[in-house]
Amino acid sequence: MSLQARTAAADVVIVGAGIMGAMCAYELASRGLSILVIDNGTGGATGAGMGHLVVMDDNPAELALSRYSIALWNTLRKRLPEACAYRNCGTLWLAANDEECGLAEAKQARLVEYGAQSEWISASALRQLEPMLRPDLAGALKVFDDGILYAPATARWLLHQQDGRITVQEGDVTRVEGNRLCLSEGGWLTAPAILLANGLGAFRLLPDVPLRPKKGHLLITDRYPACINHQLVELGYAASAHADDGTSVAFNVQPRPTGQLLIGSSRQFDTLDKRVEFDVLGRMLMRAQDYLPGLGELNAIRGWTGFRVATPDGLPLLGQHPDQPGLWLALGHEGLGVTTASGSARLIAAQLLGEAPPFDPAPFRTERFVGVASHTPGAAA
Repeated sequence: MSLQARTAAADVVIVGAGIMGAMCAYELASRGLSILVIDNGTGGATGAGMGHLVVMDDNPAELALSRYSIALWNTLRKRLPEACAYRNCGTLWLAANDEECGLAEAKQARLVEYGAQSEWISASALRQLEPMLRPDLAGALKVFDDGILYAPATARWLLHQQDGRITVQEGDVTRVEGNRLCLSEGGWLTAPAILLANGLGAFRLLPDVPLRPKKGHLLITDRYPACINHQLVELGYAASAHADDGTSVAFNVQPRPTGQLLIGSSRQFDTLDKRVEFDVLGRMLMRAQDYLPGLGELNAIRGWTGFRVATPDGLPLLGQHPDQPGLWLALGHEGLGVTTASGSARLIAAQLLGEAPPFDPAPFRTERFVGVASHTPGAAA
């Protein structure tokens, strides 16, 4: 017996109401399209992540996407309400020794090519800017346009813009086939275009695409008066972020507008266990305390985990599925989903509407991985 089928009263159906799905809805609705967003209410990576806006430069494609995205966020930030907690705090990439000073110099040269403003901060100036840091650091590279925001509130705000052209519906999608999807309560829904922007939830819908979960831990402190002023990241962070096996930790701390410190970061592979693992959390906090010796005097109020979704080459899938016309993908952003949501949405909209792309779409094409079995535990279930 076939399930009842119906046509959605929307030009595009988006699966996932996190920051990626919300920004895609916002961008497409701004072009006059009607959008239906279906979300299962679990919160996903948007509800669990740090919410940083940071230019990353580990390869030219990542740098192009993140720099373009930051510029779009900066045009939007004046419209964001206070609940979104946007702050243009900038990022300090910390150099612990002469070798890392060389890494900072190379990083600055790459950023200059893409118009990202940065400045070398000497050791003495760094001690004045961030007195909580250990005093023997060699200096830091400050990237000015980076910032932070509260992603769950920002996603909600985006979904309520564009004069009512965005509708949000709670539901769980169990299957996709081109431009139609099946809902858990039964029945197929068809639309001119369907866009998957549901992160971890895409594993069971696309077993032929090699998406991989990376578990991360975060911890937040109690409220304190102005402990730090910038997002602080060690220059070794990129090596941790792009490791492809094992468990790694790196120093990454954010000042929240509440006076709290949000402390990261860790990465673990091939697990979907949501539990906080205290050995990993302990390693992460020891790394953080190495840079911020006074951290041990602060009260922690909550620790949690979340899952980033990555592709084998670390770049997201942005475009139409080559074997399923009408099915579009905005997946695999790993830890840069909040940063790159704006640029990813702009590229998806351009491709879907046949416009000139805002930057080279080739590194993000979906064709590069279709047909490769997923690395996800239980992905075919």
